[in-house]
Amino acid sequence: MDQLELQRLVERISLEFFGKPFRHGARFNHRLRTTGGRYLLKTHDLEFNPKQLEVYGLEEFIKIIKHELCHYHLHLAGKGYRHGDRDFKELLKKTGGSRYCKALPGQTRRSNRVYLYTCTACGKEYVRRRKVDLNKYVCGACRGPLVLSEMFSRP
Repeated sequence: MDQLELQRLVERISLEFFGKPFRHGARFNHRLRTTGGRYLLKTHDLEFNPKQLEVYGLEEFIKIIKHELCHYHLHLAGKGYRHGDRDFKELLKKTGGSRYCKALPGQTRRSNRVYLYTCTACGKEYVRRRKVDLNKYVCGACRGPLVLSEMFSRP
């Protein structure tokens, strides 16, 4: 699917499911990684992740288009267009759009690994989600050296 076909598809879905025309631009954005699409508030354009179409097909991609069109039409109407707003949730349910897009293969999920560091001088403990460079960082209380005392996973 090229940009022109995407534009026509978005315009057709807008008229068919929302009863309103889509008068702005729809395009693929290859830089999108963690999202299926994006509504741009300032320009009112829509951007879509082409990998969602490649991996999951047209049916799932149409659900993403509906999701972004919900943002578009509600914002232009001056209603609640954000994910948590009642107007958005109701319109999304009415049109059959997806609440979340599926994760792409190879996409890493946030790790539930937790690191526990202990100061060798005063015994203060630090719990961190990211690894700490022990050559660079010291205890914030006494400036003593830190050691990795435990690494565990949280449910």
